[in-house]
Amino acid sequence: MAQHWTEIVPGDRYAVAMNGMLHDYDRKILTLLYQPLIGPTCLSLYMTLWAEVEDNRLWSTSSSHHSLMNFMGIRLKDIYEARQKLEGIGLLKAFVKNTEEGRTFIYQLHPPLTPEQFFLDGMLNIYLYKKVGKNQYSRLKRFFSDQSQSAQTGYEEITSSFQDVYSSGHNSPNDYIEDLQTDENEQFIGRGEPQAIQINPAAFNFELLEAGLSESLVPKKALTKKVKEAISNLAFLYDIDAIQMKNIVISAVNEDDEIAIDELRKSARDWYQFQHQDQLPSLLDRKQPLQHLSAKSKPQTQEEQLLYYLDTTSPRQLLKDISGGAEPSSGDLKIIEDVMFQQRLLPGVVNVLIQYVLLRTDMKLTKSYVEKISSHWARKKIQTSVAAMTLAKKEHKQYLEWAEGKKANKKPATKKKTVRTELLPDWFDESKSETTETVDKSKGNEQELSLKMQEFQEMMKKRNGGGSSE
Repeated sequence: MAQHWTEIVPGDRYAVAMNGMLHDYDRKILTLLYQPLIGPTCLSLYMTLWAEVEDNRLWSTSSSHHSLMNFMGIRLKDIYEARQKLEGIGLLKAFVKNTEEGRTFIYQLHPPLTPEQFFLDGMLNIYLYKKVGKNQYSRLKRFFSDQSQSAQTGYEEITSSFQDVYSSGHNSPNDYIEDLQTDENEQFIGRGEPQAIQINPAAFNFELLEAGLSESLVPKKALTKKVKEAISNLAFLYDIDAIQMKNIVISAVNEDDEIAIDELRKSARDWYQFQHQDQLPSLLDRKQPLQHLSAKSKPQTQEEQLLYYLDTTSPRQLLKDISGGAEPSSGDLKIIEDVMFQQRLLPGVVNVLIQYVLLRTDMKLTKSYVEKISSHWARKKIQTSVAAMTLAKKEHKQYLEWAEGKKANKKPATKKKTVRTELLPDWFDESKSETTETVDKSKGNEQELSLKMQEFQEMMKKRNGGGSSE
């Protein structure tokens, strides 16, 4: 299992590369628009790497991660996690090379989106709104916008054209053609293109969508690469499956038999607001996509009923059900929403994570513990609740060490080791991870676990009508 110290160590060298020049205006964009989404540690790492590149240069000198740790005053683990968040949001790309001398990295910084691109992104702008609220969002929008030039009416353009001012030379191009050629190893210093967030189109079932579309209404050629990218983004953002997306796509077809992306976004937003009483989308209210369902439509066994519940319930509702109907705290919701946004875990996988962590930590959501497991699942590309359960069983011992690591460090070395049984979800076959002797010695704790599982099962039966198909 990949740990941060297997991916990076203090002695590893790195150099910073620029994907084009960054400007002072980018600092304001990063600070005011990106920081609410990525946090201050990520912003600090980006700014530090940026500062290592001299003015009017595209490369920094080589340095070690140990010096970066000392400079920023944070652990290597925090640097590694911040780097991953920058990668996920499109601000950084990482490259590695293994040689006999050791491992070296290139951290390529990418410019942020322009304010116009950000506020029209359709994804980042919505997450920013959810983070900062209506008033702050409106203030930021006013800060990064001004009166349109089109408002200045009554003016006539009198700009001169190039040929009106300049005359062409009569020298033969052969006289200087060699001087104009560029060396293949040269790269001009300029502005790189910012990269918007793009959900992998493979995550959406386009085969099912195309099967439901009539060729006479929507020609297949209308589903261009850009259109498919827009559809996959909208499906992720608004939790729209292929069947629901069909009518949205049809409504966005124009008179030229093309799919207008702006109209597609508007139709998706209108559909969501109609379905959710004008509320903006939240990752916490999403449910497992159809193509990643683990449960059968008519669950029979207890395990199938549990899978059906986890796949058809949103993380917010799961937290509410576990609390007996009480609304989850804003702190717990923030932890889960951050995980879903930054690690891009699907709702069914997150539900397994919530259940596992709550029962492991006495019904408390610990931010660092949740982030550590979720980042591991993201690297493993876990997309179904069954796969999440399987991995949790396989790596249970390691997860115990993560949870108990800090406590163990605080205990005196002479303290006698005790045997204890961990509370685990009912899908976890505890007999495979503990010896018979341990089970016998912790019978009391097993009874407590059994009671908790019975309560959880009763809650699911009430919600799902006793396990019947909804």
